[in-house]
Amino acid sequence: MVERPRYESPVERAIREAQERGEFDNLPGAGKPLRLTGTDDPMWWVRQLAERERIDFTGALPPAVALRKEAATFPESLLELRTEESVRTVLEDFNLRVRRDRLRPAEPRMPQLVAPTVDVDEMVERWRVLRAASQPPEVDPPVTTGEARPRRRWWRRRH
Repeated sequence: MVERPRYESPVERAIREAQERGEFDNLPGAGKPLRLTGTDDPMWWVRQLAERERIDFTGALPPAVALRKEAATFPESLLELRTEESVRTVLEDFNLRVRRDRLRPAEPRMPQLVAPTVDVDEMVERWRVLRAASQPPEVDPPVTTGEARPRRRWWRRRH
């Protein structure tokens, strides 16, 4: 029998009880060495956590970097939009956010990052080309020959 210390914190007690129930037996990675590659990077554990848990840190990026990443997805990310007007609205909103970001004061002791605006007309043209390429070709309606059959009333179709 394992001798217990006189005072056992609630955390230690919960761990001990879980061990006694066998909840830590046969866990994935049990008996395998820890993967500690790249530990010379001060943020190695955060990068491994993000990779393992598939965490997206784009919300933690500086605004200029996030805007640059967003611009890199144009015009492919706009393919779901149906009208040229909606594409222009999104691109003009993007340019407005870039201009607002440029008005922010620079971080002390950090280089000023600037995201470029996009040429709305050029991007709309690229959107048109991509959209036309992604649309299935239009099929001509079948040509009917001969006489058209008379339409039957709905109550006569029920027989």
